[in-house]
Amino acid sequence: MTQSAADAGAPPTRVTLRAILTVFLPFAGGYYLSYLYRQVNAVIAEDLTADVGLSASDLGLLTSAYFVAFAAFQIPLGLLLDRYGARRVHGLLLMLAAAGALGFALGDGLLQLWLARALIGLGVAGGLMAAFKAITQWFPESRWPVVNGCFLAMGGLGAMSATAPVEALLQVTDWRGIFAGLAAATLAVAVLILLVVPERRDTRHPQSLSEQLAGVRQVFADRFFWRLAPMAFLCMATSLSIQGLWAGPWLRDVAGLDRSGVARTLFLMAAAVTVGFVVWGWAADWLTRRGVPLTRTLGLGVALFLSALACITFEIDRTALWPWLFLGLMGNVTALSYTVLSRHFPLALSGRATTALNLLVFLGAFAVQSAMGALVDLVAAGQTQPYPSAAYQTAFATFLALCLLAWVWFLVAGRRQNYSSPPPKD
Repeated sequence: MTQSAADAGAPPTRVTLRAILTVFLPFAGGYYLSYLYRQVNAVIAEDLTADVGLSASDLGLLTSAYFVAFAAFQIPLGLLLDRYGARRVHGLLLMLAAAGALGFALGDGLLQLWLARALIGLGVAGGLMAAFKAITQWFPESRWPVVNGCFLAMGGLGAMSATAPVEALLQVTDWRGIFAGLAAATLAVAVLILLVVPERRDTRHPQSLSEQLAGVRQVFADRFFWRLAPMAFLCMATSLSIQGLWAGPWLRDVAGLDRSGVARTLFLMAAAVTVGFVVWGWAADWLTRRGVPLTRTLGLGVALFLSALACITFEIDRTALWPWLFLGLMGNVTALSYTVLSRHFPLALSGRATTALNLLVFLGAFAVQSAMGALVDLVAAGQTQPYPSAAYQTAFATFLALCLLAWVWFLVAGRRQNYSSPPPKD
């Protein structure tokens, strides 16, 4: 069911049931699956390494393929969304993700599995940006914060589904069966988006490719972008790498949990991530309305994230649940960086600014996830599972130190500037 340009005249003034059913829910289904794909390897890691014969470095490289493909497509994605619209771009991309999931289910070697997971990453690359574009077209501006917060929480539900529910499914099938089922579900969501989501055409004169690329260059030449970006992409990449892969092996090898214990802890951490999306969105809005700059809220939140990561890195209480809940709550605070950039840049550049940061985040996640595996292998010195505690401590501490340096750079370099004011008008 598509909608003609004539039906899509004035901007919406209220949230309608039709918009919820035909826009929010289909796109939420795609974002739910993207998070499920992102996190699922943390639970199936033991089976995957045993069946295919992977080292820690292999596992990190394989899982990170999602991130490198996701990142590499961010700039082309922005151009395609502006030209062809969210419905067509995201629907067709999800079909690629379904093909990747089926290829992963049938894969036998590292190369085939890597290529299949990269295809999954490419296929879900538009999950957030396509939805944000559709939300701005079909929901009133005054309701965007609420709608976006609810949408992000759907990703948290996907992360939760990748933990204990996946572990339960492993009792009746194997990881190949799980990915075959994900392929079918992804294809169904893709078809739903293509058939159900309406389309609203942009009546403005579209920019040429050279004009769009000039805007991208302007973003990457901006000094404030490079004050914020190192902290944003290092912290987000480290959080994604631990939550999406290394938390599972750590809980098995350091905390000594069995499979069900690992899955249960990951489930509760994912629940904390879901709550964190809502909490940080509400807190930022509340503090901003009371005169606290968004940059200051972001800096405080990153300090709490670093504290949570330090508790796990230095094994303050290695068998306790609370450090992982703390990390889940704090792990997504750097998502506020997208709002900071949107307010710093003119409206005409805000989309390219957030896509540029997304590119760095997922390239960083690829690098961090792979590097953690290499560090674990290096310190383990040939020891296979279980890996020693010192191996995880070295890997986590390395990126804790890098995140800390980036946080200090953010505070020192931007201390005299406030980028939380409303964006300039076009």
